[in-house]
Amino acid sequence: MYRDIRLHGLTNQHIEYYAAAAGPGVNQLFLVSVAPEPGGELRFFSGGNEFVFGPEGIRHRGNGGSFCEYMFGVDRPLADLAREEVVNRLVMYGARYEEEGVLTFSDETEGAQSYERIFFDGNAVCNYFFFAASPRVDGPPGHQQMELVRLLGRSIKRSTDIGRTDNASLLADFLTLLDDRRSQLFIFTLINQQHREYRDLFQSLYFANKKISDPDFARLTALAERHGIDRYQQERIRIDVMYKHPANRRIVDEYRNILVACHRKGEISTLDNARLTRLKTLSVRNRIPGALFHALDELLRKERKVVTEEEPDYLAETRQILEGLFLHGEEIDCTVDRDDLVRLLRAKKQATETREHGFEAILLDATKKCDEEIRDGADLSLLEGFSAIITYFDRYDAAASLISQLAFMENYRITEEMIRSLLGNRRVFDELQTGLFEELFITGLLENSYLGKYGRKKVATLLHGLNLAGDNRISAPQLLQELLAIDREERLSLALLERVRDRIRNFYANYATRDDQESLKQEIGEDMNRDRLLDDGIPDDLFQETILTIRKEALYLHTLLPRIIAEQNGTLREDFIRNSGLDRFSVEELEREYCEVNHVPPEELGCIRAGSANGPVP
Repeated sequence: MYRDIRLHGLTNQHIEYYAAAAGPGVNQLFLVSVAPEPGGELRFFSGGNEFVFGPEGIRHRGNGGSFCEYMFGVDRPLADLAREEVVNRLVMYGARYEEEGVLTFSDETEGAQSYERIFFDGNAVCNYFFFAASPRVDGPPGHQQMELVRLLGRSIKRSTDIGRTDNASLLADFLTLLDDRRSQLFIFTLINQQHREYRDLFQSLYFANKKISDPDFARLTALAERHGIDRYQQERIRIDVMYKHPANRRIVDEYRNILVACHRKGEISTLDNARLTRLKTLSVRNRIPGALFHALDELLRKERKVVTEEEPDYLAETRQILEGLFLHGEEIDCTVDRDDLVRLLRAKKQATETREHGFEAILLDATKKCDEEIRDGADLSLLEGFSAIITYFDRYDAAASLISQLAFMENYRITEEMIRSLLGNRRVFDELQTGLFEELFITGLLENSYLGKYGRKKVATLLHGLNLAGDNRISAPQLLQELLAIDREERLSLALLERVRDRIRNFYANYATRDDQESLKQEIGEDMNRDRLLDDGIPDDLFQETILTIRKEALYLHTLLPRIIAEQNGTLREDFIRNSGLDRFSVEELEREYCEVNHVPPEELGCIRAGSANGPVP
């Protein structure tokens, strides 16, 4: 048995620390020096190693390093990103990677860090430091560091205990790995109490119903302002919490795995692109923040060897229009006219649909060049012209995001303010070219095979209502009421389908007779009235549609799906989806449950589903 000593306190008003030391005789060899004056230093030292807590930061000397749980905002090497089991970041004093990717260790291990930098570079909430006094890691500091990585590195990077305040399990695991009963281990935990409070509040609000209401967001904003938490740290914390929601993590991890595989191959195939596109669509439905995907795209795009291809026409056209802004001379008209703006918006739409990063790269280059020209004395009309283009792009992003969420997210509640925003954007785009708004945002959306019944109904109603509102034949509040009516019907339909499924599964093995259906309808109606989901009885047509949906699902699960898997028959699958009226999302969920229950490898459906992600299999 080993003995351990633990200290707990505050380094300043909001940085909390836990210091723990373990090993034989640690009560005799573990030395602490506390400065008597307020705001002084707290020093821990043993076996030539030292760690100091100061009022503004830490200092260290000897062996050891720092580690923390990976989160959004922490640089994550591809080697760690590709391994699902690697969940923690490890930094050893004096260690660095050479250009060839070889890890080297220096004897220069002494250093210092401010608390602000620790929680900026590492985890925003909890970070660890450690050193060891052990005969197994004797010798020069560089040699000690190499031995510590060999003995502890794998366990540190994979431990699921990191992030907790109780370090007992870490101490026990690491001492076991040192495998010398004379070894002593020291672990120091730093916790930013303000960041932790923000994280805990956001997690409790988000995990409750997977969204943040306006009043709840106001609470978060007030807390951040009270503690002075900057926007970058707020963003990191929020995205980290959202990523850890189980429903989100599955989709993001699958997206990451596909991108890692693409990185290793050096290209994204048609099959891979179909999978990535499907996951992006699912992310909208599941309210997964786009920043998670952007971070993965950016990291893997930068490090991947890009296969050289001829630049698409729309990128060449974009480059040509933007570069034209910087032509000099009184005889040259550098302004961007309506036709140019229409071409740029179509190029942006195409780049978004094909996930082409070249468009954003061209825009970024143009932004930098514009800033440089203005700095060097160019006419302000250049800035005005470029700003006008960016404004149109911002309008595009706002409209595309709103319409996409309305189309794909169940129970998405649109507001009158959103409708007025869409009316304004429709007017602006259609002033460039008649019908441009519908071309940019509606036509392709209605052709998306993942668009469900209610999503399609909302989009069609929105388009029709915007057209009428543009002619002053309907008001924004009236259009809002039509969309809310569809939303209420969708909510009722989803609630009814869930309850009917549950009743049939548990009480009504046979629901084919009219009497059984009437009893079922009456019981569910009473339950929904009691839960205030209904003001009156269940509409007959909606109930019959629900029964028909369940029968279609049963037919697919018990009759068609086994045959589709056995024959790899994509045509039969697409024919059922096209003719049954079931949403593709619902069918894929049925397939997932079937594979789990019957222990069928998901890969058996992979090629069929990927091949039909954007339309029927030929």
